[in-house]
Amino acid sequence: MNTRFLRRLLPQKRRWWWLLAALVLVAIGLASAAIWVPEFRQVALSTLHRAGLAHAENDGHDHAKAVPHAHDHDEAEHDPVGHDHGKPGETEEDEHGHAHGSKAGYDHVHDEACAIKLSQQARGNIGLRLAKVELRPFERTITVPGIVVERPGWSVLEVTAPMTGIVTKIYPIQGEAVESGRPLFEVRLTHEALLQVQTEFLRTLEELDVTAREVARLEKVTADGAIAGKTLLERKYEQQKQEAALRAQRQVLLLHGLSQEQVDRIVATRTLLQSLTIRAPVRKSAQASEKHPLQVQQLKVSQGTYVRAGDTLCTLADYGELYIEGRAFEQDIQAINRASTAGCTISAVLGSKSTADKETVQGLCILYLDEKVDRESRAFHFYVTLPNRLLREAETPDGRRFAYWQFKPGQRIQVRVPVERWKNRIVLPVEAIAHDGAETYVFEANGDHFDRRPVQVEYRDQDWVVIANDGALKVGTTVAASAAHQMQLALKAKAGGGVDPHAGHNH
Repeated sequence: MNTRFLRRLLPQKRRWWWLLAALVLVAIGLASAAIWVPEFRQVALSTLHRAGLAHAENDGHDHAKAVPHAHDHDEAEHDPVGHDHGKPGETEEDEHGHAHGSKAGYDHVHDEACAIKLSQQARGNIGLRLAKVELRPFERTITVPGIVVERPGWSVLEVTAPMTGIVTKIYPIQGEAVESGRPLFEVRLTHEALLQVQTEFLRTLEELDVTAREVARLEKVTADGAIAGKTLLERKYEQQKQEAALRAQRQVLLLHGLSQEQVDRIVATRTLLQSLTIRAPVRKSAQASEKHPLQVQQLKVSQGTYVRAGDTLCTLADYGELYIEGRAFEQDIQAINRASTAGCTISAVLGSKSTADKETVQGLCILYLDEKVDRESRAFHFYVTLPNRLLREAETPDGRRFAYWQFKPGQRIQVRVPVERWKNRIVLPVEAIAHDGAETYVFEANGDHFDRRPVQVEYRDQDWVVIANDGALKVGTTVAASAAHQMQLALKAKAGGGVDPHAGHNH
């Protein structure tokens, strides 16, 4: 009996073991569906394409008509704007005469693996910007480093003591902005030559007054016939000599640094000038109608300092116009020479590598080229005129002003010199493209999602990329002008469950 019972029980245990193994396999398959389902879908689509049952490639154009069950939702959910999908293999021409078939991607039927949908929050997080694909001219340039420098002999002014004296008062502070003609220093005069000229000038004034009264008296007496006219004529000759001497002494006082007002004050008060007011020099801007202040760059004296004639009291900076010193390499000399000879306008970029931080100045011209190459750095220098702009002025409660200029000496800058000009090119910001191995992609806006389009890059620099007008990207469509790399990473994470750290190469 026991033997028969065991023989009947063994087949039933085997069936339970097989059932348990099948359940374990099903559980494992469901847990790893995110890994093998996308791969299985790609293999299935490729197999259907080779068999002639599917009419779209795996670059993001899966026809729902050929594979109606490729998605869990219908085509209308991915095409809310109502694009015309056409028939498989049908071609069309755009306004530029380029032929486009179903492979070009204008039927807007997309493969789920090559399309991404972003929420409004996601668009804001990545700083998404849109741009319309248009044909426009593009100017190819070379970029050379440069630095903002002062104009030799013009940007820095030294205010010197016109004569010997003692500094009794200093009006500005270091860094303050002062207008032309504003008082800077008060100097008590101890210059012997100036004191002597003032004394002679004052003596001549008094003598001239006496002579003028004598001439007036003689004119009355001579009219009555009491004195001969010869005496009056001699006094008039003496008066003319004194007037000539007074004019010469006045000019000497002006040459010593006195102003016309100060000389007139000596004449009016008949007293010697004991102190001298030194004022900011008058400077004209590059634009005659524009007034800008001078900045006190450095004060070199303090109150009570004894100064001699010619000693520097302070230095003023005039930042109304500066230079850009370009530092090109030897291989760029020919291009810069051609641009200078042709009178081409160049541009300067100030800021970091981030596009948002960049500030571009257009319409600049090369002033002159240096005649030699630096021996140590092997750099070729050229100079560009850089008009400066006063951004704002701040004033303290005690009335002191401080000016803030757009450009400052020492700032690093990039100079872009034009080399070649192209016509009718598709030009997009460099942030509009994403790389995956040898492929380059642009994300085209299609309703509420973006389709990835492979494109060919003809040229790129730090800011712009030129896309070949070969029909891969239709003129007039809207594409993502930024954050293409982030969208590519999100697309790969969606397809493979993660981002490959090896720049998009799946192993």
